[in-house]
Amino acid sequence: MASLVRGAPLAAGGSRSPARDPEFSACVQWSHSLTDKILLAIEETHRACIDITTLQFNSSDNAKFGVMAENIGIPSPPVLKVISDSFPLETSFKQMMEGFQMHQALLSSVLPHLKEQGRMTELLADTRDLLIQIRRMWKMVQPEADVQLTPPALELRLPGEYDVQVATHLTLVQLWSFSQDVVRCLRNIAQDDES
Repeated sequence: MASLVRGAPLAAGGSRSPARDPEFSACVQWSHSLTDKILLAIEETHRACIDITTLQFNSSDNAKFGVMAENIGIPSPPVLKVISDSFPLETSFKQMMEGFQMHQALLSSVLPHLKEQGRMTELLADTRDLLIQIRRMWKMVQPEADVQLTPPALELRLPGEYDVQVATHLTLVQLWSFSQDVVRCLRNIAQDDES
């Protein structure tokens, strides 16, 4: 895992969205709202699931867990970029789907090991709902695309409770960072759609 927390430079690019399509605009807005909900839920889930006091959500120490993330088997998410000729809108939607599917697989892997599963189950439901919206937008932009991506097969190495706690912590921190990038991307798409 190269970096647990990174921000994608998502400034306004050229318009690639279906021009002023009300259904597409509504999908972008709904996806933005769902992503905001997920960002709030991530912090609540972290508080509910993490018992080890040294695993703080907003800590500069999180970047130091890269080797442990690799040992556990946590992959890095896809990187979202500015919408451009070399990174078109459909690629952005594909990367969003891959990233959220990967995080769903990670969260599903740690879920059975957690004492408190309610918040994690709700977070998984929200990410599933967001994936449905992203799939719809991708299909509007590229109707001929096969938008049924296969979720990654992940096998986390979780021999003990500490590893479960660290895996849950790192996954939530990474999902938060990825979701922040998605918010920037959706904001960029919304601005392009309005221009």
